[in-house]
Amino acid sequence: MSTYLKKTSTYTVSLVVLLPLTLFCLTFLLPFSAYLSNPLATPAAACGSAGASRVAVRAAPATDAGVGGQQRRPGPELSVLVGVHTMPGKHSRRHLIRMAYALQQTAALRAAARVDVRFALCARPMPPEHRAFVALEARAYGDVLLLDCAESAEQGKTYTYFASLPAMLGGSGGGRPYDYVMKVDDDTFLRLDALVETLRDAPREDMYGGVGLPFHDRKSPPFMLGMGYLLSWDLVEWIATSDMVRRNAMGVEDLTTGKWLNMGNKAKNRVNIFPRMYDYKSAKAEDFLENTVGVHQLKADLRWAHTLEHFNLTRLEPSSKLHGF
Repeated sequence: MSTYLKKTSTYTVSLVVLLPLTLFCLTFLLPFSAYLSNPLATPAAACGSAGASRVAVRAAPATDAGVGGQQRRPGPELSVLVGVHTMPGKHSRRHLIRMAYALQQTAALRAAARVDVRFALCARPMPPEHRAFVALEARAYGDVLLLDCAESAEQGKTYTYFASLPAMLGGSGGGRPYDYVMKVDDDTFLRLDALVETLRDAPREDMYGGVGLPFHDRKSPPFMLGMGYLLSWDLVEWIATSDMVRRNAMGVEDLTTGKWLNMGNKAKNRVNIFPRMYDYKSAKAEDFLENTVGVHQLKADLRWAHTLEHFNLTRLEPSSKLHGF
């Protein structure tokens, strides 16, 4: 009988089965395990950092060093970390958002501000397939912040996000890594240039900004709506060290954030940007404001398409081979 017809040995079967599995673990899961303990050390080109090679600036003031410790020329005075709160399974939505913000990173914007967009996900629970796909994103783009929390907006995710950042980002010589940290929903589209323009003259200390309720309370709204709001870096550091905040971490996240600041007598500088951030109404041009900062309630892809088309993010250059598509 030909040797090719002989029964395959157990050793050969084991080798065939285990070798690909071992290579997969070494290639994806082991690096991802390291990423869980230090998500800011994963190399990749991240949205919001032209030529960037790491998730975010670590232990360096915003104007001194580039992403991953690379030297850069003195940067813009204003810096913002935008944390898009999403869930592990929303791979396609993250890719859409990633493109929408990358296209806004123009030379003019980068000269005015450093705006880094990151995706905030909880590590628990995470099925094996999501774990593998998120690991791919982390390696490819470097824009994922994996938090030690359960995936629920009312179970402390927002607290974990803010409280984790000082340890993740660090600082060099007392410098702050960002002037502002933003929490934004994954069904909100931000116009980054309008956001930067809004913040240019805003206070950089003890500042809480967003769409405040009641809408017309311009000076001291008790809380900002969860579609998107900002805290100055000093408030992020306070959240990370406050026992009172830790004890009150649970609850409806936008109300809870306002509660922390009110109970702690913080955020004396409140910036209410109503009506420039608002819920999507329709595809009609009159339902989008000229000075829009953000559009919320983009839960369906069609709403994203209408919004991106209105603000010209889908416009093709005349030289494109797809012109007229």
